[in-house]
Amino acid sequence: MEWMIHGHEWAAQILQKHITQNNVRHAYLLSGAPGIGRRSLAIRFAQALNCTQPPASGEACGECRLCKQIAKMQQADLTITRSLEDAHSIKVEQIRELQLNLSLAPYESKYRVAILLNFHEATPNAQNALLKTLEEAPTKVILVLTADSVENLLPTIVSRCEILRLRPLSIEACSSALQTHWQIPKEESIELAHLTAGKIGQAVYYHQTPEKLETMHQLVQDVFDLLGSSLAERFEYAEKITDTKKKNVYRESIQENLRIWLSLWRDFYICTSGSEMPLTFINFKSLSQKTAKKLTEPVVYQQLLQLENALQQLDVNLNGRLLVETILMDWSIVNH
Repeated sequence: MEWMIHGHEWAAQILQKHITQNNVRHAYLLSGAPGIGRRSLAIRFAQALNCTQPPASGEACGECRLCKQIAKMQQADLTITRSLEDAHSIKVEQIRELQLNLSLAPYESKYRVAILLNFHEATPNAQNALLKTLEEAPTKVILVLTADSVENLLPTIVSRCEILRLRPLSIEACSSALQTHWQIPKEESIELAHLTAGKIGQAVYYHQTPEKLETMHQLVQDVFDLLGSSLAERFEYAEKITDTKKKNVYRESIQENLRIWLSLWRDFYICTSGSEMPLTFINFKSLSQKTAKKLTEPVVYQQLLQLENALQQLDVNLNGRLLVETILMDWSIVNH
């Protein structure tokens, strides 16, 4: 089975070469934006390391029991460490539990593999706790960390890993790969490539969960509706999306809206400036162009700054309802 890592073939080749030459490092760091394919690459690497019927050195068959279990992230010698759903961070206790697991010999595989997803979410104490394992990794243990950016990890963590920095595909390459390897229709593949800025893992996710894509379409349409609405209607919308009764989704709901608003206002900026950069919401191009005609670059730029600041303020637990209402108050600048 080929690694099937589109756009990151160079990274797959490096990892395959390490296996082939029996020169596997004890720790790897896969960095790149969410949805770019970090987890997929880590899983393929784990399969190639422990496949029981490799078709060639450094490859995985994808069909043996271990390959199938690893693909489901449920194999005995594979440990997945990620943020707890209710905490949004990796705690030091999780690292302690991982270390106990890694101290055991592999049960049925050549290597014990630990994949630490989104390790930039680990607390400083958790990162420091992992240092001992990185410095004195047990034999037959491979650690694979994923993170959005190398800069968001402690330098002591980064210096002890082999770093592979993953980059998005071009819009054209992403669209082509979606059509060729996932048989996604051309029009949809173009939209997904634009929507994800070439992050193919995220594009495939949206294709496989059409309800998520439909929700995003509705949230974008909401912006155009809000731009032509009264202040009272905008405040009513703010109340709806910041419903504190839904505490488990409160913060995520606001973040999702702010990120979509930021991307759409970026599209407005591209339209007002006459830039050739690709739009994010290509299916709303005509509406974006129409709206942009009523705006100036300084006005759009100010909105972008406000949205970026709002996301940062939300991260430090400022009042989400107040943030949203403040943003929506300024949207009367667009007169329909």
